Amino acid sequence: MYDVIVVGGGHAGCEACLATAKMGFSTLLISGNLNMLGSMPCNPSIGGPAKGIVVREIDALGGYQGKNADLCQIQMKMLNSSKGPAVRALRSQEDKVVYSREMLRHLKSTENLSLMEGYVDKIIIEDKKACGVIMPDGEEIRAKAVILTTGTYLNSKIFRGHVVTVSGPEDQPTSTGISAQLKELGFDVRRLKTGTPPRIKSSTIDFSASSLEPGDTYLYRFSFDEGYDQINKVSVPCHLTYTNKEIHKLIMDNLDESAMYGGVITGVGPRYCPSIETKVVRFSDKDRHQIFLEPESLSWDQTYVQGFSTSMPVELQDKMIRLIPGLENCEVVQYSYAIEYDSINPLNLWPSLETKIIDNLFCGGQINGTSGYEEAACQGLMAGINCGLKLQGKEPLVLRRDEAYIGVLIDDLVTKGTDEPYRLLTSRAEYRLLLRHDNADLRLREYGYQVGLISNEQHNRLLSKIKSIEEVTTLLHTTNVVMNDRNNDYIASKGSSRLLESIKAYELLKRPEIDYLDIKYLLELDIEDEILEQVEIEAKYKGYIDKALNQAKHLAMLDLKPIPDDIDYSKVDNIALEAREKFESIRPKTIGQASRISGVNPADIAVLSVYCETYMRRK
Repeated sequence: MYDVIVVGGGHAGCEACLATAKMGFSTLLISGNLNMLGSMPCNPSIGGPAKGIVVREIDALGGYQGKNADLCQIQMKMLNSSKGPAVRALRSQEDKVVYSREMLRHLKSTENLSLMEGYVDKIIIEDKKACGVIMPDGEEIRAKAVILTTGTYLNSKIFRGHVVTVSGPEDQPTSTGISAQLKELGFDVRRLKTGTPPRIKSSTIDFSASSLEPGDTYLYRFSFDEGYDQINKVSVPCHLTYTNKEIHKLIMDNLDESAMYGGVITGVGPRYCPSIETKVVRFSDKDRHQIFLEPESLSWDQTYVQGFSTSMPVELQDKMIRLIPGLENCEVVQYSYAIEYDSINPLNLWPSLETKIIDNLFCGGQINGTSGYEEAACQGLMAGINCGLKLQGKEPLVLRRDEAYIGVLIDDLVTKGTDEPYRLLTSRAEYRLLLRHDNADLRLREYGYQVGLISNEQHNRLLSKIKSIEEVTTLLHTTNVVMNDRNNDYIASKGSSRLLESIKAYELLKRPEIDYLDIKYLLELDIEDEILEQVEIEAKYKGYIDKALNQAKHLAMLDLKPIPDDIDYSKVDNIALEAREKFESIRPKTIGQASRISGVNPADIAVLSVYCETYMRRK
């Protein structure tokens, strides 16, 4: 008998089982292949726009993805470094072999956590409550709660042209029992699609036909904690090449051979990660599309062809690949494929990621209709945290949209739902200036400490950092940069106007041409860069930050207004039929969540708010 069983060992499953184990619950992780924990069947990278910030948020809350990414990275880049802080994010190339190996090592060393290799056939349900799992041989394993993180392995099929193979990613078995059971239980099971590009033998690529894409020389890290230094002390470059008109013509001439365009695939694919045939059709005015050649592992002679996902037959793929500059004489290790799989409608979930239909059953990752390792990991973490909190008899941790990208993602899923694989974008976050790469620990580490995933030592470092930021802010408010030849020559060299008189350092820092490194030089300060960076962002963007905070306060007030669980929406007069139907279907927890449901107008929210206040007084 376990406290928690986690089904699936992808990025969501790893975070879920680590969370419940660290919270003190005996946890069993069941995965088909323990040597593929946290595997990367698609691109061998972690992070990216918005996603890199999610990885920092996972780390701030006490999750592990960022730490493992730091250990196993073979290239790191800060994206959008020349732009404002709201859109900066890290992206790393990972050694996918080392990543799975190190994840397994970490899970094996975690207290309260047991690992089991196998496939779950069904969930044990008693009195509408998850009580364990049933294995294919009939063995029952009991638990107080179950977390499903099955990724793309539910009833999955692989497509290359009109050839269909029943399989999970990377030639792993698929699972049909859970999917069928979820349908029987009344879940809205949907069919989604994703895909992965070909892999090429690196030694057969002519890289001289492409341009070099090196990593940054600055030592960036996802994790806020020390002790997770890169295992392989190298930075391996990627390369950039392009498609061309010949490839585009070949695709258009054979479009009906594509599994997607030939009517073989019924699942909905990801809008923001389209196949190459979709790009050619959708952007017919473009003569070329970017193709990135990315190394998969230092121990493999293998390159990932980023941007060239396709469901074309193998024979056509081979011709297409050899038309890419640099790949004319390459050896193909694995041809591209599309994969179709079952997921549930995320409207079947509460904001805690517990299912509405079955108590003590939580879901995280691609089963909830998302795409991406980072989106999966953060859901696994939140499902694990909230599963643990429920077993403790405590209220769930639900992050607001102004607190975390994780809050944006989960709120979007459980409030609006999704008809395609959901991908997190900076444009989805209305408070993205508050949700920055640099301040994830300041926003979320306290929550991690409260739920038991952050140690006293980590918490004390957070408090020390907050104190240092306050002290440095005061220092710059009270310290002058003196007007003299040395300082003026330096300031002029930065393209900024000379000083006519001494100026407070904080005021000088507001100038667009001046950054914290300049202040550090001018005042000869011995202060950590991350502290000065926080002060600089506050100085330069204070007006915008204050405006966003004021808007967020209004949102927070609405999210503090609860909607009674037993409310009968048929008795709420004067609301639109569409609003009534959506309220009944989604069962929003707060007025704030209700206000974000698509198709609900402000008048409906005003009526509902008044009704709830009256209803609560009567109770």
